[in-house]
Amino acid sequence: MIREAKISDAARIAAIEVASCRFAYKDIVPEKYLFEDLTAESRIPSIERWISEKLFELYVYEDPDTGAVNGMMGIGRCEDEDKENAFELHFIYVDPDHLRAGIGSDMLRFFEQKGKERDFEEFVIWVLEENMLGKSFYEKHNYALDGKEKIFRRWNKREIRYVKGI
Repeated sequence: MIREAKISDAARIAAIEVASCRFAYKDIVPEKYLFEDLTAESRIPSIERWISEKLFELYVYEDPDTGAVNGMMGIGRCEDEDKENAFELHFIYVDPDHLRAGIGSDMLRFFEQKGKERDFEEFVIWVLEENMLGKSFYEKHNYALDGKEKIFRRWNKREIRYVKGI
């Protein structure tokens, strides 16, 4: 079940983000950042602010059988100047212990459904160029590169843009 995130989810969301980053970016981002600087405790205040100030539409995937939160995503209007009527998946993370269980695909479908309900014309996702897992996942779901790129400042890494029309 996918539902809106609550303040009480912040610690679990932070834990998922940290574990997922460490898993997905282990050969991309310096270990110092992933294993020393990035901690769940340091991420909780930002996530609480995202939820309380509604900086993103933040959703969690809650296991219908156990009630455990095993995934999270932030979605909203795309802010790219050339994509005025696009809906963006700002970030998506699945607990690495629950990969390949369909959670990411369910969340991606939810994101797309929200965009369709709001009459957006296309979907946008920025992915680190070196993130082979992410690129493969989006390509499997019919997203295609459109040639745009930018630098993700926090890690000084190139991001590439995937798009999908409705």
